[in-house]
Amino acid sequence: MRIALAGAGAFGEKHLDGLKNIDGVEITSIISRTGEQAAAVAAKYGAKHSSTELEDALARDDVDAVILCTPTQMHASQAIACMKAGKHVQVEIPLADSWADSQEVLRVQEETGKVCMVGHTRRFNPSHQFVHNRIKAGEFNVQQMDVQTYFFRRRNINAKGEPRSWTDHLLWHHAAHTVDLFAYQAGKIVKANALEGPIHPELGIAMDMSFQLKSESGAICTLSLSFNNDGPLGTFFRYIGDTATYIARYDDLVNGKEESIDVSKVDVSMNGIELQDREFIAAIREGREPNSSVQKVFDCYRVLGELEQQLAAG
Repeated sequence: MRIALAGAGAFGEKHLDGLKNIDGVEITSIISRTGEQAAAVAAKYGAKHSSTELEDALARDDVDAVILCTPTQMHASQAIACMKAGKHVQVEIPLADSWADSQEVLRVQEETGKVCMVGHTRRFNPSHQFVHNRIKAGEFNVQQMDVQTYFFRRRNINAKGEPRSWTDHLLWHHAAHTVDLFAYQAGKIVKANALEGPIHPELGIAMDMSFQLKSESGAICTLSLSFNNDGPLGTFFRYIGDTATYIARYDDLVNGKEESIDVSKVDVSMNGIELQDREFIAAIREGREPNSSVQKVFDCYRVLGELEQQLAAG
């Protein structure tokens, strides 16, 4: 399986590190914003080709599939370009930054028949897989999820502390993780409410947001997001259920009393991003729809579109 990766920043390298652990995978092309960065990352991971243009990778006959870790605003158009060029594609979360663009990506996927998977990593983290397995077994039902997504980003920098060429977004990027996960664990979302704080004078985005969700099962979710939080970074999920309480922090899981739960045997790796990439590769090889395909996460973007309309209406 010959892979091109576009967007060789902080998250792109996490994918490249995960792909190294998958048998029969070769990184053949690296695309990045600058030629210097693309060439350096290509040398580090043994890719024979590097460029600043995605089209260069799409024209190559030694590229079977593409992983997009590019700015959010490019995701939909680039995913469409990959599929129209005959390549399978995994596009990092979010699929798009509008409901209309999300619909167009699905239309092209159905037209081309290519695998189009979205990087909803929470479906693959061992911590959330453990909870999902208990739900499927009838041993646990979500009553409430309380989620905090906190970063300190009063300047436009990435996870490495480097300047970003684009502006991140709490709704279309970070809320997407929780909106999809809540539906995955508790059922289709039937009600959603939104609030946002002041707009940052330079970044032009709300730095604080709050959402309430309700699923068809009756479960509720409260999601708080902030780029203003000067403290631990990341997303922390509290599952309150009928038989237990769980707190998930990326790939780690504890119970409500902060007692550790061993999730090392849940899957073949403890790295959620590696597991996500394993599913992408396996789905292509097996000719099947992957978990977190555009079809399976599509309803998340309907909800995000509705929340955006609420916020726009004030």
